[in-house]
Amino acid sequence: MEHLTKQANNQKGVVLITALIMVIAVTGIAVTLMSSSSIDIKITNAAQEREVAENELIGEVQRMISDEANKGAANQFFLSPEEVDAAGNDEGMLIAEHNDMKSNMINLNKGMQDLECPRRFAATAGLSCNMIQVSTTKKYGSKSKHELTIVTGVAQEMASVSKGI
Repeated sequence: MEHLTKQANNQKGVVLITALIMVIAVTGIAVTLMSSSSIDIKITNAAQEREVAENELIGEVQRMISDEANKGAANQFFLSPEEVDAAGNDEGMLIAEHNDMKSNMINLNKGMQDLECPRRFAATAGLSCNMIQVSTTKKYGSKSKHELTIVTGVAQEMASVSKGI
């Protein structure tokens, strides 16, 4: 029994120091993992915010084009660039705002020559188009510091020169 008592007196805290080193190592690993997971959460949230903004933007573009088309013969798709300019808009632009999204509709037919329509199946001789560009912008994210823009084109066939009817 005396032999066991002598060994206990000779250790002098080696187990305690080893245990403290292990606790520090495990704590370092835990802190690193927690930091990594918080960065992953931020990245995921940013991707979700962008996806929501993109879906809202696509819906707004479709709403604007639909609203304009539902106006019948009075819509901007039928107007020549001169008629849009005569309405007082700079550079043939129609500006609309809806749900904190700004949309610009720009008539791309500049000058006297009409633009040829994009081909569908085969080219149609003598058919020209009134080309409109719709650009819609949305700000998103914390403090609205990010901006996303979608640019879409609309081609309106024109039955008479410079007039889409």
